[in-house]
Amino acid sequence: MAEVIRMPKMSDTMEEGVIAEWHKQVGDVIKSGEIIAEVETDKATMDLESYYDGTLLYIGVKKGDAVPIDGIMAVVGEKGEDYKSLLEEGGGNGAAASNGKAEAPKEEPAPEKAVETATPTAEKAPAAPAAKSTEKINAAVVRMPKMSDTMEEGTLVSWQKKVGDKVKSGDILAEVETDKATMELEAYEDGTLLYVGIKEGEAVPVDGIIAVIGEEGSNVEALLARENGEAEPGVDAPEAAPAAKTEEAAASAEADKSTSVADSGERIKASPLARRLAEEKGINIDQVSGSGDNGRIVKRDVDEFKPAAKTEAAPAKAAEPAAPASKPEAQPAAAPANGDFVDTPVSQMRKTIARRLSDSLFTAPHFYVTMEIVMDKAMALRPQLNEVSPAKISFNDFVIKACAIALKQHPAVNSAWLGDKIRKYNYVNIGVAVAVDEGLLVPVIRDADKKNLSTISSEVKDFAGKAKDKKLQPKDWEGNTFSISNLGMFGVDEFTAIINPPDSCILAIGGIKKVAAFKEDGTVYPTNIMKVTLSADHRVVDGALAAQFLNTVKKLLEEPMSMLV
Repeated sequence: MAEVIRMPKMSDTMEEGVIAEWHKQVGDVIKSGEIIAEVETDKATMDLESYYDGTLLYIGVKKGDAVPIDGIMAVVGEKGEDYKSLLEEGGGNGAAASNGKAEAPKEEPAPEKAVETATPTAEKAPAAPAAKSTEKINAAVVRMPKMSDTMEEGTLVSWQKKVGDKVKSGDILAEVETDKATMELEAYEDGTLLYVGIKEGEAVPVDGIIAVIGEEGSNVEALLARENGEAEPGVDAPEAAPAAKTEEAAASAEADKSTSVADSGERIKASPLARRLAEEKGINIDQVSGSGDNGRIVKRDVDEFKPAAKTEAAPAKAAEPAAPASKPEAQPAAAPANGDFVDTPVSQMRKTIARRLSDSLFTAPHFYVTMEIVMDKAMALRPQLNEVSPAKISFNDFVIKACAIALKQHPAVNSAWLGDKIRKYNYVNIGVAVAVDEGLLVPVIRDADKKNLSTISSEVKDFAGKAKDKKLQPKDWEGNTFSISNLGMFGVDEFTAIINPPDSCILAIGGIKKVAAFKEDGTVYPTNIMKVTLSADHRVVDGALAAQFLNTVKKLLEEPMSMLV
């Protein structure tokens, strides 16, 4: 029996998904679990798996089209099976017309409609699309993919192919440094590498053009111009720009409805997500400056857009001639130039650490709770466990296990602030901070409350090795609900950590230190103390709750056998 494949909700904030790539074609035999497509959500580009076995009978949306949540994307069933009744019952894919046909979504009508809205009396305005030739170009651009949920740009570490090389789908084109790891970039097209748009060491924003693959002799310049919304070489550009300028004042009242015409009459390049966000926020996307490839507007540009920026731009520009005189005063850091120093370019990882932790510290109201934990029994138990454990258990593993159990007992700590609601997680995924040369990575121990100490130890060591070798994958560092940072091995007694979004808490662990303690009769005896400090987001966790959580962790670590039963 044929089954409909609908657009799933891949994140809590997702409203629609854009088909980034189809990996299967109509007529292909697929199995449950196979990747059939890549979907660009509001946070990442993710794989879409099939949940059915059978033949791909129908594809309802084209590459690059947006589909709302639960919209019909495809149909899987037996070869030759009639599936049209399913489409009629399903009401289409939401991106197409109501009859469910794939032909309904078009790339050009929307911009044309926007042109008519912005310049209602201009007969020459629709001539802008006419600047494109009808030449068929058998080539495709390769764009910078979103390789992690926090990635905004990638740095090209090395090219594995050069212009003129034959490329097959699945071949490694290049190595890309993201904010968290160095990853391989695969080709999704067969053909010849016709064009390389960036050099090794250069950074490219997500969705920026980095290469072109296709048939030899293809018109690469025309393809790039077409992708960038520019007039193609050899094609006479229409005289739409003067007309657009002439009627700019008359169209200003409706300018916020147009997302495809700038003052020059050219099509605005913007991602589907950026357009949707601009519309939701009431922002005229014509006024937004794009930081993407060739001025392409991305989500970050809309988020950071300030309406006053345009009105202030003219005075700022007019003041430019006087600016050089004040520049020396604006650079006090450069004054001691007679000393020896080295300027190091900021890596993608360091940029992301700076941005995310700055956002966390200055957005989430942090407060801190410190507690001393007696580790005598844990120190006595550890050697016994290591005699039988397949992996060497560390004190850090004890802490991870204790926190996991405590989080199940205090679910309000295992939560996240989402603006208009607080989300309590029913699972416990603990992020463990791992130091690498470029900065810090936080791989995630999933369902830590259900794992024993030896399993936790094995996973932590495996992640630490992958982190240092830059082999962590996005699935390894996503989904944390609580984080732990340990500097005890560096001789640190205590410290405070910055909360790792989207968590509401992070536990900072100091080293174990032998100190003198006193019995009730006043006699002195040695004991081993470890200080821990919980950083909490006061929007989610209050002081009393933080203290209760730490007391539970303290009891578990001071009586470690209780974690084993």
